[in-house]
Amino acid sequence: MEAVTGLAPKIEQPRSETFPTVNVAEAIGWPQGAKPTAAKGLAVNAFATGLDHPRWLYRLPNGDVLVAETNSPPREGGGIKAWVMKTLMGRAGAGVPSADRITLLRDADGDGVAEVRSALLTADNGLESPFGMVLLGEALYVANHNALIRFPFKPGETKITGKGEKVVDLPGKGNHWTRDVIASADGKRLYVSVGSASNIAENGLEAEKNRATILEVDPASKTFRIFAAGLRNPVGMALNPGTQRLWTVVNERDMLGSDTPPDYLTQVNFGSFFGWPWNYWGGYVDKRVQPEREDLREYTARPSYSVGPHTAPLGLTFATDLKLGDAYADGAFIGLHGSWNRVPASGYKVVFVPFGARGLPVPDAKPVDVLTGFLNAEGKAMGRPVGVTADGTGALLVADDVGNTIWRVSAPAPAAPQSTE
Repeated sequence: MEAVTGLAPKIEQPRSETFPTVNVAEAIGWPQGAKPTAAKGLAVNAFATGLDHPRWLYRLPNGDVLVAETNSPPREGGGIKAWVMKTLMGRAGAGVPSADRITLLRDADGDGVAEVRSALLTADNGLESPFGMVLLGEALYVANHNALIRFPFKPGETKITGKGEKVVDLPGKGNHWTRDVIASADGKRLYVSVGSASNIAENGLEAEKNRATILEVDPASKTFRIFAAGLRNPVGMALNPGTQRLWTVVNERDMLGSDTPPDYLTQVNFGSFFGWPWNYWGGYVDKRVQPEREDLREYTARPSYSVGPHTAPLGLTFATDLKLGDAYADGAFIGLHGSWNRVPASGYKVVFVPFGARGLPVPDAKPVDVLTGFLNAEGKAMGRPVGVTADGTGALLVADDVGNTIWRVSAPAPAAPQSTE
């Protein structure tokens, strides 16, 4: 697996599949008292339990943590394909209806466990498969699967009343429904990640209008433009604190075999095109997509860093506000949700990618395991990591949508000095 990660991964020959490889880790949840395994020198505890498919996290300036309890909107269509998808989602723990809720968690006493819990927003406020959240000024923006909406909000509040105000419509439904949202460095724009509606545009390019993109939204005028394109399914986004450049993690295409192409972490510039559906990894041609677009190959951007094939990277946060020790001081933390179509399974962990000069991943560096143990000895999923963010103390929070838990990874407190008396 190491050979297909990093700055220069080995790109395996594609193996076109009439039917996808299926290797779904059955979701069983955590046995009583069990928890994932933190890397050496780190500790893990449950920050919050008993949630309903927690997917995404956002920390407010006062330290309160918002969690989107959510899932896919109802899927349209029928037939064998729809039945297979429903069966796979159910086995993987993603078959439950969306709770359509954003819950506020507060650790008021600083013990690493949230003792205050409040339903900040619900379906009554207009939530429809909500995902990303960001506070800009005195407005909380929420990315539903089909629209970006906002609410008047001040940190400290625990309940929002009233319907959200629509900012812009977003392409809804389809296979990739998650929509993250973050603010630009100057606070004047918002970026929204929008995945493709299909694997390789097999339903036609018209169905992919404004999809497989990152959109740049002007919240004042309620307009948007395409910031970058050709990204099959970008999910988590973050600004590199050192450079203020936009980064995202992307889930690449399926049915080319277990080992290609790699999912990736990449810097995204305005106007970048990453190849989907015609090309992948900087110009490898997907010959299933016809007609080919040889004219686009020279304009296809090469991703910054491979996190391995079918690992399903979703969560992304930089180390800025984290205090996990020198080994994790500069880099990106990524929640790898885990494969459903690879033998052997890949992902199912949280990793750290070390960064160095010029705000880029360290040459030759491989992903470092931070939180593992989500699969048991039989290959069943006790949990699956999704969103990642820092809490107010510098610990790493990880949303687990199978274990219905928010895990907290922390560095042990320093020992108290010994008295010399």
